[in-house]
Amino acid sequence: MATVTLTEPMKEFTPVAGGIKIAIDRGGTFTDCIGSHPDKPDVVIKLLSVDPQNYDDAPREAIRRVLEIYTGAKIGRHDKLDTSLIDSIRMGTTVATNALLERKGERCALVTTRGFGDCLIIGNQSRPKIFDIAIHKPEVLYKTVVEIDERVTLEDYTEHPDKFKTSDIAGDTALRVGLSGEVVRVLKAPEHEQVRNVLQDLYDDGFRSLAVSLTHSYTFPDHERIIGTIAKKIGFAHISLSSELMPMIKLVPRATSATADAYLTPEIKKYISGFEQGFSGGLGTASAMSGTGTRCEFMQSDGGLVDVNSFSGLRAILSGPAGGVVGYALTSYDPHSKIPVIGFDMGGTSTDVSRYGDGRYEHVFETTTAGVTIQSPQLDINTVAAGGGSRLFWRNGLFVVGPESASAHPGPACYRKGGPLTVTDANLLLGRLVPEFFPKIFGPHENDGLDIEASERLFMELTATINAELGPGHEMSVDQVAHGFIKVADETMIRPIRALTEAKGYDTSKHRLATFGGAGGQHAVAIAEALGISQILVHKYSSVLSAYGMALADVVQEVQEPSSLVFNDVTEMSFVDRFDALKMKAAQALYDQGFTDDNIEYELYLNMRYQGTESALMIIKPAEGWDFKSPFIAHHMQEFGFILPNRDLIVDDVRVRGIGKAFQLSEESVDEQLKTVTTKAVSTSKASFRKQVYFQGGRMNTPVYKLENLDIGSKITGPAILADGTQTIVVPPLTSAVMLKTHVIVNIGDEAGKKSATTEKVDPITLSIFGHRFMAIAEQMGRALQKTSVSTNVKERLDYSCALFDADGGLVANAPHLPVHLGSMSTAVKTQANLWKGRLKRGDVIVSNHPTTGGTHLPDITVITPAFHDDKIVFYVASRAHHADIGGILPGSMPPNSRELYQEGAAILSEKLVSEGHFDEERITQLLLIEPAKYPDCSGTRCLLDNINDLKAQVAANQKGINLIDTLIEEYGEDVVQFYMIAIQTNAELSVKNLLKKVSLRFGGKTMKAVDYMDDGSPICLKVDINGDDGTAVFDFNGTGPEVYGNTNAPEAVTYSAIIYCLRCLITEDIPLNQGCLKPVTVIIPKKSFLSPSPNAAVVGGNVLTSQRVTDVIFRAFEACAASQGDCNNLTFGIGGKSEVDGKITQVRGWGYYETIAGGSGAGPSWHGTSGVHTHMTNTRITDAEIFERRYPVILREFAIRKGSGGEGQYRGGDGVVRDIEFRVPVQCSILSERRVYHPYGLAGGEEAACGLNLWVRLIDDGKGNKIERVINLGGKNTAAMAAGERIIIQTPGGGGYGPSHLDAEENGRKIDPRSTWRGQGSLANYVSTQESN
Repeated sequence: MATVTLTEPMKEFTPVAGGIKIAIDRGGTFTDCIGSHPDKPDVVIKLLSVDPQNYDDAPREAIRRVLEIYTGAKIGRHDKLDTSLIDSIRMGTTVATNALLERKGERCALVTTRGFGDCLIIGNQSRPKIFDIAIHKPEVLYKTVVEIDERVTLEDYTEHPDKFKTSDIAGDTALRVGLSGEVVRVLKAPEHEQVRNVLQDLYDDGFRSLAVSLTHSYTFPDHERIIGTIAKKIGFAHISLSSELMPMIKLVPRATSATADAYLTPEIKKYISGFEQGFSGGLGTASAMSGTGTRCEFMQSDGGLVDVNSFSGLRAILSGPAGGVVGYALTSYDPHSKIPVIGFDMGGTSTDVSRYGDGRYEHVFETTTAGVTIQSPQLDINTVAAGGGSRLFWRNGLFVVGPESASAHPGPACYRKGGPLTVTDANLLLGRLVPEFFPKIFGPHENDGLDIEASERLFMELTATINAELGPGHEMSVDQVAHGFIKVADETMIRPIRALTEAKGYDTSKHRLATFGGAGGQHAVAIAEALGISQILVHKYSSVLSAYGMALADVVQEVQEPSSLVFNDVTEMSFVDRFDALKMKAAQALYDQGFTDDNIEYELYLNMRYQGTESALMIIKPAEGWDFKSPFIAHHMQEFGFILPNRDLIVDDVRVRGIGKAFQLSEESVDEQLKTVTTKAVSTSKASFRKQVYFQGGRMNTPVYKLENLDIGSKITGPAILADGTQTIVVPPLTSAVMLKTHVIVNIGDEAGKKSATTEKVDPITLSIFGHRFMAIAEQMGRALQKTSVSTNVKERLDYSCALFDADGGLVANAPHLPVHLGSMSTAVKTQANLWKGRLKRGDVIVSNHPTTGGTHLPDITVITPAFHDDKIVFYVASRAHHADIGGILPGSMPPNSRELYQEGAAILSEKLVSEGHFDEERITQLLLIEPAKYPDCSGTRCLLDNINDLKAQVAANQKGINLIDTLIEEYGEDVVQFYMIAIQTNAELSVKNLLKKVSLRFGGKTMKAVDYMDDGSPICLKVDINGDDGTAVFDFNGTGPEVYGNTNAPEAVTYSAIIYCLRCLITEDIPLNQGCLKPVTVIIPKKSFLSPSPNAAVVGGNVLTSQRVTDVIFRAFEACAASQGDCNNLTFGIGGKSEVDGKITQVRGWGYYETIAGGSGAGPSWHGTSGVHTHMTNTRITDAEIFERRYPVILREFAIRKGSGGEGQYRGGDGVVRDIEFRVPVQCSILSERRVYHPYGLAGGEEAACGLNLWVRLIDDGKGNKIERVINLGGKNTAAMAAGERIIIQTPGGGGYGPSHLDAEENGRKIDPRSTWRGQGSLANYVSTQESN
C-alpha cells in the first residue's frame, strides 16, 4: 500500500474513533493526501490520479486508505465512508482544469450585445504562435451565441484635452451613474419580450447553462440583471453574469470568464455530487453545523478555501497549485528575517514557479489558462515547463526538453505503461531516483516499482541515434546523454524563473529557493546555483506540500467593485466608506461558514495607476492611516524604475479580501530553528546503502540516507541522496545538507557549479545550453527596457526588440517578438559596425533609424552598444523601440499620404548617443525636435520627454546585455563563448540547409517562381533557385517594380526580415534565430525598385504593408499556403496638432489613436485558414471595446467576422472582420491599407479571398434640416475630416483557399492538437504573449 508516516513507524498505531483531518491535492500525475489526528502521527498517501483499473476517484480512495490506517478497520473500495470519523476534508482538485484542458465542460450559450457575437472568436486578434502559418486559436467554450439588441456607452472619455467630466445628469434621462462613478449613456435598453423569446429558444434547444456578458456591464449591470431574471424564470439551471463574477473593465476577458464559469461550474457540481455519494453523511458547513456530516472545503485559485457548496469553476482553475504556494509561504518565509522565497514546484506534469515576499501572496487578475483568458483573482503561479514528464528529443543537432509532456497517462517510460523518454527517466537512469524507496504503485496490480530497464532501453536507442549523427570521434555515452538532458531541462526552467523575479524588480540572488513536488529535489541545487541562490529549503512534506498547504490554508471571501475616481486628499475618505460596505459583504459570507469576528481579518486593496497609463498595481492598505499614494509610488519605483509626479492617480478597483483564520501554524520558522540547532557531521555508516550516481564528470559511489533515520542537526556532505517514500533530494558534491525539525536545508558552496567547456569540438549539450544563455541575454535586455521605459508603446504594448550580435554585426540571438525586426536589426548593426570601425570606445552608444542603414520605418529607433573584452569588440548589443512620435506631417509619424521621407519624421543615419558614458541630450534634442520642423508642413517630435526617457531606457537595456556577456565570459572564458557563438549560428545554418534540400527534392530541382501585385499595380517578382546538393539558395527579386511616389517603398532590411521569417515558419520547429538562418541564402534586390528605394523615399507603408506582400510572395513560391490578408489595415484618428489662423501657427492640444486590424489567414495543404487574426509580419493586439470607449469619443458599433470573405477550397481560407466605428466628436481619420484591388490568392485550385473595403458613412443635410447617410468608398489609402455621428467601416480581406473545393478536407486534413498553442498561466506567460503580439 502506498502509505508512509513521516514521524514514527506504522506499527505503533492504535485505532481511533474520530477527529481525523484530511487534506488532499489531486494533481495531474499523483494524488497526495495527508491525514492528521491530534493523538497520532500524520499519514501520507500518494497514489496515481488516474488508475481506472483499481478505483474510480483518487481523492475518495485516498480518504478510504487513511481511514483504514487510523481506524484499523477494513473498508471496501465501494463502501460508503463514515463522515463521523472525519473532522474536516480540505481539497485541491483538477476537475475544472481537466474539463478546460480536455474541453469537456457543460454545453452552454453566451448572451452578448448586438454587434459583438464574435468577440470571443476574435479575442485580442493575435495568433498564439507567431511562426505557425497553420494558425490554430483556442476554441471558444460556448456552443452558441445570441445577440441582444441593447447598448450602453460611457459619456466621457479620458483623453479629453481639458479632462472634461459630466457632472449634471438631471436633464437627460438616458444618462446614469455607474458603479465605477463613470457616467453611462443608455443607447438602447433591452426589450423584455425579445429577451424572453431568445432565451426560450435556447432552453428549448436543450441549453441549461448560460453566460451573459454585455458591454460596460462592469459599471452598469442593470441589463445583465434583467436577462438573468428572465433566464431564471424560464428555468436555466446555471446563469453566470459577468458583472457579478468579476466587475472589471474589458469585455473580452469578462465574457470569457462568464463563459468559463458557465462551462465549468456545472462540471464541478456534478463531481461534488458524485464525490458526496461516497460518504454516509453530508459534506459542507451546513451538514457539519447540523451534525449530519463534516466540513468540506475546496482550495480556490487565489489561495483561499471555500465551502464545498460555494466552489465555482471560475475560481477553481489553479486549485491544486495554489495549495503548494500556501504550503511553502507559511512554512518557508520568516516574518522577522523577511527573506523572500521563490517557490519551485516540479511535479509529474508541470513545473510551477511563484514568489512570496513581504508576508503576503502575489495575485494576478487577468491570466490565460488552457488558451482561455479570464478575469479572476489568482495566485501568480507561472508554469515554466512540463515537469518530470517533460519529453526528451534530439532535434537539429540540439538536446530539446519539452514542452511536450508524457502526461499522467501513459507517463514516463519507467511507469510501465509504454510511455516515452522523459526527465524522470533521465533521473532514474543516472541514479538520482531511488526505486527502493519509491512507492510500488505501478503495473496492473499496483504493486510494481519503477521500470529502470524500460528507461535504459530507450536511452540506448536515442544515444545510438545521436552518435550516428555526431559521427566517429564524437560519440557520447548513455550517461552523458541522460545528464545532458538534465542540464538542458534545468536551463529551460532557469530562464523563466529569472525573468519572473527580475520583471518585478527583484534580485534572484536575494531569495531562498523552496523546492517541492515529486521531482523538485533532484533539480533544486542546479537551479539555485544558476540563479545565484545559496540556500534551498525542502520541507519534510515537500513532495506533498500542496496537500499540506490545504491543511494550513484560510477560508477566503473576495469582494470587489469598479472605480474611476482620482485618489487624493478629497476622495480618500470616500474609499473608506466603500471599504466598509465591501467588508460587510465579505463578513456575511464568512459568518455563513461558521466564522465570527474574532477570527476574521481583512486585507484592503486599491487597484491604482497613473492617469494615461494601463500599468495598474494592486496596493494594500498601509498599517496606519489611509494613505495609499505613498506605497503606490514606492511600488511603482520598485517595479518600473520611475514615477510620474505630475500625473493623477486613478483607482480602477476597490477590493476587500476577507480571511477566516482556520488554522494556526505551530512549527518554528526556519530561521528560529537555525539559531538553536547544533550541527553534527553524519557518519556514512548511517546510510541505508550506497549506489553509483552520475554527477558532472562521471558516476560516484554515493551514500543514500533514509530521511527518517537522520537526527535533527545532522549535516550531510555531498555527494549524497536523501530520500523517503515520497521524495528524493540530491545533494551534489561541494554542497551540504542540514536536518531541521521541519526542513532539510541545502547550502551551496562557493565552488559548486563551476562551468567547464572546451573548444576542441562542439559538444551538443553545451551548444543547447548556450542557445538558452544567448537568448536569455536578449530576453533580460528586453525586460530591463520595459522596466525603465516610460511610454505606453514600450512599457505596455512592448513594441520593441533586443538582440545580441557578433563582432561583425551578425545576429546571435533575437527573442522572436517582432518578425519585421528579425533580419533588419542585423543589417543596422553591420552597417554601424563598419561605419565606426576602429573608432568606438567603452561607454560609446550609437543611434540610428534611417532606412538605408537597416531601419524599417522611422519611429523604430535602434540603439547599438559595443561589448569589449581586453580592449577589443567581441559582441554588439542592440535594442530597437517604436517611439510614439518623432515628428513629421501628422501626429504618430505614420501618415497614410506621405510622399517623401522627411514627412514621416526625424531620420538619423548614424550618431553617437553616448560618448564614453556621457548621454548627449543636446544633440538628440536637435535631431528629434529641431531638424524635422525645418521641412514644409512638418513638426518636430510631439513627445520629446518620452523619446529621451525611452532612449535612456534603451541604453540601460544594452548595458544590461553587456553585463550579462561579461558574466558569461567570466564563467566560460572568451574563447569558449566565441566558439559556441559561431557554433549556434552554424546550427541554424544547417537547419535551413536541410529545409532547402527537402524543398528542392519536392520541386524536383526546378526553379520556383511567384509574382503578386500591390494595389497600385507594382509587381513583386521572386525567383528561387535551390542547390539541392549543398542546401543553398538564391532569392532573386529582379522584375520587381520601381520605387513609388508614395509610402509603400520598403527598405532592403524589410525583405531580409520577411525571408528569415518565412524560413523559420517552414522549418516548423524551434531553432536558434540568428545570422546562420541567412548564410545559405543569397538575396538579389534590384536597386531603385520599391524594395530598395532611394535614401529619401517615403517608407512608412513598406514596413506595415509591403512586408506582408513580400511574405505572401515567398510562401507562394514555396507553395506553402494561400495568401493571407496581406495587410495590417492601419487606422489612425484624432484631433489637434498644428493650426494656422490668419497666418499665425499655433499648436492645438489633442489626442491620437492608432490600431491595426485583423483579417483572414490563408489555408494550406492540410489546414483551414483562421478568421479574424493577424498574420505574418504583425501580431498586434486590438484595444478592448470598453477600454476603447473609455479613452476615446467613439462607439464601436460592430466588431465581427466578415462571413464568406475567405476563399473557398478543399481547405477554406479564413474570413476577415468588420469593424464599424462611430465618432462622437469631429476627428481627422486616416486609413493605410492594401488588398483593396488585388485579391488574396488561392493555391492549388483554391479560390481567392474577398478584397478589403473601407467605407465612410457620411451624414449629409437633405435640405430639410434632416441628416441622411451617404456611404462613400475611401479606397485603400486616404484621410478625411469626419463629423460627429459619422462612421468608418473597415471590412478586412480574407485568406485564400487551398485545393479544389469539391475535395473533402476531412479525408487527409491535419488534426491539430489545440493544446499545442496554449501557454502556462501567470504574469510571465502574459508578458511573453503580450510581447509576441505587439
